[in-house]
Amino acid sequence: MTHQRTLTLAHWGVYEVEYDEAGKAIHLHPFSKDPDPSPIGLHMLSDEVARLRVRRPAVRKSWLEHGPGALPERRGAEPFVELPWDEALDLVAGELGRVKRDFGSRAIFGGSYGWASAGRFHHAQSQVRRFLNSIGGFVRHKDDYSVGAALVLMPHIVAPLEEILASHTSWELLAKHCKLFVSFGGVPRKNAQINAGGATVHNVKSGLFSMRDAGVRFVNVTPTADDLDTGGDIEWLAIRPNTDAAMILALCHTLLVEGLHDQAFLDRHTVGFEKFRPYLSGERDDQPKDAAWAEEITGIAADRIVALAREMAATRTMVSIGWSLQRSHHGEQPFWALVTLAAMLGQIGLPGGGFGCGYGPANLMGSGALRHSGPTLPQGTNPVSDFIPVARFADMMLHPKERFSYNGAEHSYPDIRLVYWAGGNPFHHHQDLNRLRLAWRKPETVIFHEQFWTPAAKMADIVLPATTTLERDDIGYGTREPYLIAMKKACEPVGEARDDYAIFQAIAQRLGAGEIHSDGREIGEWLSHLYEEARVKSAKAGVRLPTFEEFWETGIAEATGTQEPPVMLGPFRADPVADPLKTPSGKIEIYSERIASFGYDDCPPHAVWLEPIEWLGGKTAEHYPLHMLSDQPADKLHSQLDHGPHSRATKVKGRQPITLHPEDAAARGVTEGDLVRVFNDRGACLAAARLNDRISRGVVRLSTGAWFDPADSGSNRPLEKHGNPNALTLDIGASKLSQGCIAQTCLVEIERHDGPAPAVTAHDLPSFVKRGA
Repeated sequence: MTHQRTLTLAHWGVYEVEYDEAGKAIHLHPFSKDPDPSPIGLHMLSDEVARLRVRRPAVRKSWLEHGPGALPERRGAEPFVELPWDEALDLVAGELGRVKRDFGSRAIFGGSYGWASAGRFHHAQSQVRRFLNSIGGFVRHKDDYSVGAALVLMPHIVAPLEEILASHTSWELLAKHCKLFVSFGGVPRKNAQINAGGATVHNVKSGLFSMRDAGVRFVNVTPTADDLDTGGDIEWLAIRPNTDAAMILALCHTLLVEGLHDQAFLDRHTVGFEKFRPYLSGERDDQPKDAAWAEEITGIAADRIVALAREMAATRTMVSIGWSLQRSHHGEQPFWALVTLAAMLGQIGLPGGGFGCGYGPANLMGSGALRHSGPTLPQGTNPVSDFIPVARFADMMLHPKERFSYNGAEHSYPDIRLVYWAGGNPFHHHQDLNRLRLAWRKPETVIFHEQFWTPAAKMADIVLPATTTLERDDIGYGTREPYLIAMKKACEPVGEARDDYAIFQAIAQRLGAGEIHSDGREIGEWLSHLYEEARVKSAKAGVRLPTFEEFWETGIAEATGTQEPPVMLGPFRADPVADPLKTPSGKIEIYSERIASFGYDDCPPHAVWLEPIEWLGGKTAEHYPLHMLSDQPADKLHSQLDHGPHSRATKVKGRQPITLHPEDAAARGVTEGDLVRVFNDRGACLAAARLNDRISRGVVRLSTGAWFDPADSGSNRPLEKHGNPNALTLDIGASKLSQGCIAQTCLVEIERHDGPAPAVTAHDLPSFVKRGA
């Protein structure tokens, strides 16, 4: 007889924890209330996952023997020495004190990125920021890698992106009212396995299938046909990567010249159309942005572009855009163009019409569940004003004190001496990882809290073992998810792992900031306090939650109340005076006077088509003719659990598979399952070929997530052995406006790898030695 199951929450969903007769957690099962559960987290209790746990505090040998700044080029290539907790904590506190004393808090960078944990209290980014603020502050990052360009752009022209994402028109209303759904970049259900804070009921599959059953017609504009699945027919328009803005502008042009645009909506709800119109018509530059012009750029037939514009104007149409499209050079442009197109159609704020940005990247968008406040750990006040756009980390390290533009202002990169990271794997999500390896030598000390020996942990000086969500109490909550989950501790920590909060509290006490950091609360008191705060705020929004005691006893709470399913920008459409937007004009800004005032040559004040930097001059395209897409993997979130059974089962010959068209493969002598070398001027990696005619000619897809595994740690440009696409991507900002990540595409070539292949060592433990050895 087994014990009653408890629940836990990961970003991929709720899992039911099964215990044996002795009370030991032995298996994880899908959540019975979830119609489309994700399998990603089912192996979190497995021996394969536990094998790579960080079990004890560990310090890089040279750093321990010679102090800060010792042989930074040896990071990732030399053994660690395991130490007792008290000694490790003393080292960390002493090093933080030294850097603050000698260089100030502006020399400390607090890093946390990569969806480190689902619980709202043990959320790693909140934890590290609260701790560093309690001891005097730190340099932070702004925005994120996923939607860096959109996060900066959208508040200028519509609304803060977070508000837009949380108010997408629901799947229910799309099925009832939408007639034509046009997606740029698909609706990738694999991405929607996750939600920030954790998905509890996955709804993208049921949403899309219900739209199909209701007779909605789907058009998918994308180089990869399999990124939208409705269980029915879908028209696939195989567009050239990085050209969506040109096609969207051509759709706008057709609406304009055929008089199909909604001038009344433009007059009442937007500003700037008359300043955009001369560019669109060609009056300004003698180049109409018409369908014939777009055909040459996009590869989509002009007559199909014209016909699609007419179809969109003739019926209730939702246009959606994937996040991936703004992870590109000039990534602001396709999003701005899509908003402009939706405004010209005049259906924004109508049920089933308007735009989405976008459906599919997370479970949030399209959810009709109640919206209410969740538990949030306060981070305190940061007295340090310095920051970087998150994707400019390597620039900061390589070019301290250099000036950079961002969102209308000029800033300087700080001179960082210590990096403190909790949650995330920068050697997964950053671009041009060979460049990052050089930048990683700059700081004198790198400290990591980690659960597993990831590539980033192996590149640290001090590694402190952190618990997983199964080893601590927490509260699970995600925006527009129907349930809150009491994430009760299911098992004891592996090795000597400690909660991030306990680690930070011990260091804060050593630095005289223990009371500021803890606010006098233990973990259980924090959970009750944060939950009750959220319960009060939720009640003000008309959403009811049980008391904390009832919630913790039951293990789950369902938010109840009365809210209408969301129609994005519905109130604004009904009365733009009573419900204005938060833009400078209070309206949708087709032309932004504020962005115009910035004077950026790479982000004009309205949507335009600008060639990506790698196309300019043609030399790169001549030598590297394949567009590589680096999308999100189906078998993990970013690089989490890459060493687990679920992820490893999808690898081919131990490496990440790369998808290419059979004709592109045949031209290079490549067959199914062959190892191939993928390369450009920035680097090279090994991957295993998968052939599929549902990807465009001239396009390959290498999903992210394979742990970075360079063949020669001493080389500036080694062969990456595991199939990590960020060995190849370009590390520049999307524009001066956002400085966003542009990792979605780059140009590469592929050749068959003949001869012996180097062993994959990404999932090997580092070596350990005794002190003084």
